[in-house]
Amino acid sequence: MPHIPRHFLSQVPEDLAEPKRTRNLNRELFTLIAPQYDDATRYLSLGRDGYWKNWLVADLPDHPAPVCLDLACGTGGLTRRLAAKYPNGSILGLDLTEAMLTQARALGQPPQLRYVVGDMGRTGLPDNSIDIVTGSYALRNAGDLKEALREIYRILKPGGLAVFLDFSKPAHPLLQCISHAVLKLWGGIWGWILHRDPRVYTYIADSLARYPDRRLLASLFKEAGFEIQNTHLAFAGLIECRTVRKGWQCVGLA
Repeated sequence: MPHIPRHFLSQVPEDLAEPKRTRNLNRELFTLIAPQYDDATRYLSLGRDGYWKNWLVADLPDHPAPVCLDLACGTGGLTRRLAAKYPNGSILGLDLTEAMLTQARALGQPPQLRYVVGDMGRTGLPDNSIDIVTGSYALRNAGDLKEALREIYRILKPGGLAVFLDFSKPAHPLLQCISHAVLKLWGGIWGWILHRDPRVYTYIADSLARYPDRRLLASLFKEAGFEIQNTHLAFAGLIECRTVRKGWQCVGLA
């Protein structure tokens, strides 16, 4: 059980307010919790996380050999599912934290899959090079959300899809307060059980507090140039799976 420095946890809410500090926070925090990450995700979701990821991948279109990018891939739970669905594809898992990728590689790496350290807002990939972008609990942890959306739009091929699974923030203030309280309590319980400090997973509630609500998030996707395809809610509305598409009009096609 790794020790999480108390001074480090005390600065989490402030760090989430500034892009560079958010990136540093994510890198440090996920390095510390990488060995427990899969267990924590399973417990926090009451065992539903795997089902949601299967649901996301099953909803993706058939494609003989797509180029796929899984953002903030962590230990590769979604990335490996992409590789299983597209055995002739090219699958890239990108994460800010080498410790998470070490865990991912240890869980198996088929030949069409590779992992790299990188920032979702600055991938370094060529324009119009990716068929499918995915992310589970990814965009909420972006250092700069608008920058990340612009980058995803840039690297997607015209007609390409992006699908994101994450905690969801309702538009109504009362519901926001309720969901924040539930996540704070539930994350605190598992932070105490796994790390003897309730603040380890209350960052989820803190990050969601600064994240756009569902309606504003849809507006940000549209502002970045995406077409909203569909949105599914689960877990009493605490989880959302959203699919967007890069339109053909970006290259002058109807």
